[in-house]
Amino acid sequence: MRFGTAATIYRAPGRVNLIGEHTDYNDGFVLPAAIEFHCWVAAAPRGDKKLVIHSENFNETVEVSLDSMPPAGKGHWSNYPVGVAWAIQGAGKHFQGANLFIAGEVPLGAGLSSSAAIEVAVGFALLQQTGIAIHLSELARLCQKAENEFVGARCGIMDQFVSCYGRSSHALLLDCRSLDYKRVKLPDGIQLVICNTMVKHEIGSSQYNVRRAECEEGVQNLRKVLPGIRALRDVTLAQLEKHCALLDPIVYSRCRHVVTENDRTLEAVRVLLAEDLQAFGRLMRESHRSLRDNYEVSCKELDLMVEIASAQPGVIGTRMTGGGFGGCTINLLESSGVDSFKQTVAANYLAQTGLKAEIYVSPAADGVHQVDPGSSDVSSL
Repeated sequence: MRFGTAATIYRAPGRVNLIGEHTDYNDGFVLPAAIEFHCWVAAAPRGDKKLVIHSENFNETVEVSLDSMPPAGKGHWSNYPVGVAWAIQGAGKHFQGANLFIAGEVPLGAGLSSSAAIEVAVGFALLQQTGIAIHLSELARLCQKAENEFVGARCGIMDQFVSCYGRSSHALLLDCRSLDYKRVKLPDGIQLVICNTMVKHEIGSSQYNVRRAECEEGVQNLRKVLPGIRALRDVTLAQLEKHCALLDPIVYSRCRHVVTENDRTLEAVRVLLAEDLQAFGRLMRESHRSLRDNYEVSCKELDLMVEIASAQPGVIGTRMTGGGFGGCTINLLESSGVDSFKQTVAANYLAQTGLKAEIYVSPAADGVHQVDPGSSDVSSL
């Protein structure tokens, strides 16, 4: 162990979102699944009110005094663990300090929520080390607060929540307003296959916040005729179309995506429970078209990856996943078609872009937990 002391090991997963994109910060519905890519944290308590954090990925150590924490992050990987400690302390849950060794295996910049995996793993470790009892939903909220207010990314609650509550073989339907959730069993004989385009356009982070502001503008204008609404979650498609003259055309398009995506997500759960995979695939395709045309967060590489994947045998559905402007697609495949899919998609994508895609096959995974020290998984830490 780097710090020369015994440590307890924790891990939290990244996630992929099957459907329900850019709905979480609009109080809507999402259907993510945790994946078998994790952030690992080895933690040991300190008594000197210091947080000493080493990142294996960045080969760097950062030290912070809990008595004089900065009020906001400064564009550094340590923003995420330090921000979580800041949020925990701000909630009145004080601890004496800790050594943290962090190793992440969630691909960075791929839209698979490496940030939430770090936040949840660190938050869970700090609270467990100090013996502070906390509900997982509160942990998810504190981690979201860290990313919103300390890091400065205005993400919704989905990523942190599924990193807390994921379950093997299940997706998770989450109501992002109430935080009510339902685990949805994934049918046997299908695989989640994630295609990383290996691009992440710089416009992405700034445009994420722009989209959120556009949705808020839509709600503000619609509230003039629909005074009871709190978010786009409360607006029906019929109401949106009736009052579209109140909205700038671009704002209308953004609102239309969110309203229809909420409907698609609830319908997707119904057809998944009925094991109507053909209908589920149709909803995935509709989601991608809306993200491309109405929300305008796709890009040529994502669109190409969806086009190539759609033509492959055994593909049930395919769409971009995550914030957009690069990153990954999520593909539902019949298990028998996975090997040929990986080879053909990678070859076609390389031929048309010159980029070597990374393709991951991952079952749905469990959420954050302490790891048995005897597990073979921890031998490399």
